[in-house]
Amino acid sequence: MTVGIAHTLHFEGGRGMTGTKSPGSDALSMVNPGAAAIDIGSTMHMAAINPQADDSPVRAFGTFTGDLHDMARWFKASGVTSVAMESTGVYWIPAFEVLEEHGFHVILVNARYAKNVPGRKTDVSDAAWLQRLHSYGLLRGSFVPRQAWRPCVPISDSASA
Repeated sequence: MTVGIAHTLHFEGGRGMTGTKSPGSDALSMVNPGAAAIDIGSTMHMAAINPQADDSPVRAFGTFTGDLHDMARWFKASGVTSVAMESTGVYWIPAFEVLEEHGFHVILVNARYAKNVPGRKTDVSDAAWLQRLHSYGLLRGSFVPRQAWRPCVPISDSASA
């Protein structure tokens, strides 16, 4: 089930406290217009894409495999090429795996570094904020071993045979 939720964050790059452009400051340049982001939850994932790509740039998706494939198809249809996801638990693993299967470049971001923003936190604003940071190239992915989520294969019993 997909729930469309429109939410746009306004970013005034290079503006001082008074709202006037400070001398010598430049606005940030978008380096990844195909960026998307997911705020991973245990029962729901909030996904955000470039607000110019869709009338509802932030949507909620369930956590079942079918829901994850729906999210991946929405990303593809919206021109997404790279996905940043934030999770504090292990709930990111199935989403990471499904998105990689669909050919996306996926990074896992440490919540500590991505959420240093004052103000009220909601899943919608977190997803939109992560997407914005990712589109400007400001997120760094954590190390994820290729087979971190795959079960370890036990050593064969051939030694005892």
